[in-house]
Amino acid sequence: MNSASTQIIAIIGLGYVGLPLAVEFGKLYPTIGFDINPERVEELRAGHDHTLEVEPENLRTATQLSYTNNLTDLRKANIYIVTVPTPINDHQHPDLTPLLQASESIGQVISKGDIVIYESTVYPGATEEDCIPVIERVSGLTFNQDFFAGYSPERINPGDKQHHLTTIRKVTAGSTPEIATKVDELYANIITAGTYKTSSIRIAEAAKVIENTQRDLNIALINELAMLFNRMNIDTEEVLLAAGTKWNFLPFRPGLVGGHCIGVDPYYLTYKAESVGYHPDIILAGRRINDAMGAYVATQLIKKMVKERIHAEGAKVLILGLAFKENCPDLRNTRVIDIIKELSEYHIATDVYDPWVSADEAEREYGFRPVSHLQDDYYDAIIIAVAHDQFKAMGAKTIHSFGRKSHIVYDLKHLFPATDSDLRL
Repeated sequence: MNSASTQIIAIIGLGYVGLPLAVEFGKLYPTIGFDINPERVEELRAGHDHTLEVEPENLRTATQLSYTNNLTDLRKANIYIVTVPTPINDHQHPDLTPLLQASESIGQVISKGDIVIYESTVYPGATEEDCIPVIERVSGLTFNQDFFAGYSPERINPGDKQHHLTTIRKVTAGSTPEIATKVDELYANIITAGTYKTSSIRIAEAAKVIENTQRDLNIALINELAMLFNRMNIDTEEVLLAAGTKWNFLPFRPGLVGGHCIGVDPYYLTYKAESVGYHPDIILAGRRINDAMGAYVATQLIKKMVKERIHAEGAKVLILGLAFKENCPDLRNTRVIDIIKELSEYHIATDVYDPWVSADEAEREYGFRPVSHLQDDYYDAIIIAVAHDQFKAMGAKTIHSFGRKSHIVYDLKHLFPATDSDLRL
């Protein structure tokens, strides 16, 4: 690879994945952070990250990092790293639109000898079969002759301050053996946990997509067990604690499976599997279970309300938590929405309270604003949907105070002992 003094890195996409990467590279190399959202660029120039993934003091340490939404500013780069979202559409098929648009943008500014590295999660083959042809078409350059590619899947865990970019081992790959070594060496300069160089881009793509598929299936198993034990009047948490005394029992818990990875990535793999004539029974079964958990929660709550003679139609329900996981503001693919939609089918009104999320973002993404304060003696039921530290600090007594004289508390996250709630998942 070129010497550090001649490497100029462009990061395409400054979200949860791209910004931490840009900051780390910006400590060592001239780095250009590019995002199509001018408000995001201005926010970062002002030294603030609304995702809370990078603290202001850490932003300041990236002395060689600049931000732009002007594509022409990227012409000076010779290494392009793509970190845009890879969502699914309404039919649960991969939506490569952001990835293909980023590839088209790179095609407009790339030069001979440059390297394009993709970090976005995709199915095996997407980099070389879907993205590279776009760059070739737009640039007029020939792959592996005029420019080269690499793949290094992101492993960001939003809100996790213990496992962050530099402390998680990085998988790398390149389109030729020489480029694979160059890509690996590049990341080795910022990843203190080390790197793992694979033999091909397809191997690295497959490794990433099965990481979250494995977690999805494990959670689906526990969710199914929770539904089974509920019918048997057995406390799932007690069962898991007992089973967990064995050294090799995996510590998964039931719950809603959302976010940008676990609830999405398996569909990339199943899409690719079916395109090559293989029907992935187990993976799809796990997805069906996890995608149905919001409706299951709503149904269980309504059954309990009927049993306790609380009139369901017209009832008011408080949902504590909207983010897809605890202690982070990330709303992407949150499955709390499934509970809200299901309850609305029974004409049950819901208020959502989440001190972590942006009310403006929630309204923009989901069409409603979370409440900013909580009322005592107001709700017929309360669902603890996300295990934010603030909810635990409230204590069960305070949470019960939001309910009317006759109310139900449904603790999805087992935040409190079983005696402090009426329902647990």
